[in-house]
Amino acid sequence: MHIGTARTALFNWLYARHTGGKFLLRIEDTDRDRSTPEAVEAIFEGMRWLGLESDAEPVFQAQGAERHREVALEMLARGSAYRCYMTVEELTGERERARAEGRPIRSPWRDRAAPAGANQPFVIRLRAPLDGETVVDDMVKGRVVFRNRELDDLILLRADGSPTYNLAVVADDHDMGVTHVIRGDDHLNNAARQTLIYQGMGWERPRFAHLPLIHGLDGAKLSKRHGAQAVSEFADMGYLPEAMRNYLTRLGWGHGDDEIFSDAQAIAWFDIADVVAAPARLDWPKLNHINHHYIQLADDGRLAGLVFEVLRSRDIHLPHDFAQRLARTIPLVKDGAKTILELADLVLFALKPRPIQLEQQPLSLLTEDVRDRLGRLSNVLDQATVWQPAPLAETLKAFGEAEGGGFGRFGPALRAILAAGAVAPDLASALAALGKEESLGRIDDALSQVQ
Repeated sequence: MHIGTARTALFNWLYARHTGGKFLLRIEDTDRDRSTPEAVEAIFEGMRWLGLESDAEPVFQAQGAERHREVALEMLARGSAYRCYMTVEELTGERERARAEGRPIRSPWRDRAAPAGANQPFVIRLRAPLDGETVVDDMVKGRVVFRNRELDDLILLRADGSPTYNLAVVADDHDMGVTHVIRGDDHLNNAARQTLIYQGMGWERPRFAHLPLIHGLDGAKLSKRHGAQAVSEFADMGYLPEAMRNYLTRLGWGHGDDEIFSDAQAIAWFDIADVVAAPARLDWPKLNHINHHYIQLADDGRLAGLVFEVLRSRDIHLPHDFAQRLARTIPLVKDGAKTILELADLVLFALKPRPIQLEQQPLSLLTEDVRDRLGRLSNVLDQATVWQPAPLAETLKAFGEAEGGGFGRFGPALRAILAAGAVAPDLASALAALGKEESLGRIDDALSQVQ
């Protein structure tokens, strides 16, 4: 399930919610080679992660094959379709002639009676009109006109009796009561062909809305070189589903200058008619900005669970009290994280096991004067009764003033000790995150390494 598919699903979901309609999910699995159980599960996982629940049980298109055949046979009876007995060799020749003449494929069986005996294999083709126009009043593109002489007699039913995509889609949309089809730009040509099938059955067709593609910042069609494409990759990269919903909603649609908004606001404001026809561009800095916003809003317990999964995937050894350490640390460092992966990096300092072994560079900071100051600071901190960032910051400030020279005389060494080779926040926040016992223990570990 790629990001374009995800945005299409989101726009369908928003429009259904905005209009009081129903959001339906259909797995179009007539291509049995591509529709593996793993591929189908990836769609369900992507939908669940994005929080897009359908309003009815998912429909599997392949299960309706018999109904699709019924529709093809009814079109035969109506005269809006015909049996085509072209052999593979004949079809190849006609395809080459049509390409050379710049026209669609035309079967000689369009207006010819069935051959004697009629036991040879055949396909059922749409009897498309040869003149006039087919018009698609698209909710995004506007009025799109197709000349009928450029539309081929597409196959509805293959020789083995299996339905083709366009037939199956139209039959399912009709039977499911679909009123609006919101899908990618690459299906616009299908809208003309499907319109002819609706007309051939005498059915009312739904409203169509074809969304522009998503490009990279360089204006080129989105590809692997632009980064993640699949929804699962965005989850693995540390983006929150609510951030993705917000960001994807803004890809091709907008409400004034509003960049960040709730699901409720998006539902209230969203109208498919406001989608722009030009391709949208995947903007990583903007996505990171939005994700940072939602990390700040997220429940710290939820963030701890997400960070734990990241750390576990990295096979990082965790102390027995890691849950308490994460609970203390995450509120103090999450302002610096644009993704969950970055948040996992920012909590690492608090999870280092003791005894802490310092590298040569931080050890070089522990001069005799600095060691004496840190020893006195440890005694002062040991007397602290409230172990929170604000009072700890006041304690450090007062200690620096009393010692003379402020933080500069001991701050770099203390930061190196508390960080233990990782990234750490300000000194007061680092102390608060580690807790009193761990903080004083790290100072002792460092001082014991230098005689």
